[in-house]
Amino acid sequence: MDERKPRIEVPRLGAQTADTHAHLDMLDDPAGALERAVVAGVMYIATVADVTEAPLGTFDALGSWIDEAKERMDLWGVPHPETPEVRIIVGVHPHNAKGYTPETADTLRQLAVDPRVGAIGEIGLDFHYDHSPRDHQRRAFEAQLGLAHELGLPIAVHLREAHEEGIAILRDLGVPKAGCIIHCFTEGPKTAEMLLEMGCHISFAGPVTFARAEIIHSAVEVVPIDRLLAETDSPFMTPVPHRGRSNEPAWVTFTVAALAEIKGLSPADVATATLTNARRVLGGGN
Repeated sequence: MDERKPRIEVPRLGAQTADTHAHLDMLDDPAGALERAVVAGVMYIATVADVTEAPLGTFDALGSWIDEAKERMDLWGVPHPETPEVRIIVGVHPHNAKGYTPETADTLRQLAVDPRVGAIGEIGLDFHYDHSPRDHQRRAFEAQLGLAHELGLPIAVHLREAHEEGIAILRDLGVPKAGCIIHCFTEGPKTAEMLLEMGCHISFAGPVTFARAEIIHSAVEVVPIDRLLAETDSPFMTPVPHRGRSNEPAWVTFTVAALAEIKGLSPADVATATLTNARRVLGGGN
């Protein structure tokens, strides 16, 4: 038996949903991940391309990943009236901010006008690892935020142990009218409320499925359904029950199911809302 045949067990949500933050280029088998996403009902995916790494690996290969996923589904008789719509988030991660040069900025500007691009990101501050000096992180964040304003694009923001300063920068320069997604939110309700007041959407990843993540669960409770998003950050942040394994877009269904349980809503309603919200912010769809 060909091991590529999709074999997954995921929550059946009763409606299609979206993974608003993945790294398809970091997966061993992007086409297989798209195939399994269809089986799981994940029909909208945003994948991140970092300009300082190999962004063209995503821009150039995306079409072939989708075509291969279709071929595999045809081979196994998997119904697929469509494959997931894939949007691209392009920018420079705070880890790589020291590589944000004028040349990098020019490349980002060129890539950002691709019609498949839905946002500038992931941009922000990471004071946990400090892989780039903090001054470089601030400059890269501010520059890319300015570009998003200029191009009329939303932003996908990464903040780790830097929420106070990150929020201050967003206040000073303004959240783009096109929108703002706070990626992989793991803070409490007070921080969530500050970001919501600024017009941001809040995206939750695998940690929301952890039993001892009470502070994240409290934040979920204050996020209105029309500002709620779900993501995998695959191959990272794998949800329960698959912790310890490489994450993939199909498993956003576990996060959506957890969000529904916390909010006391049906999985189908939360799945539909997160898909609708994703399309509203990142574009695409009908």
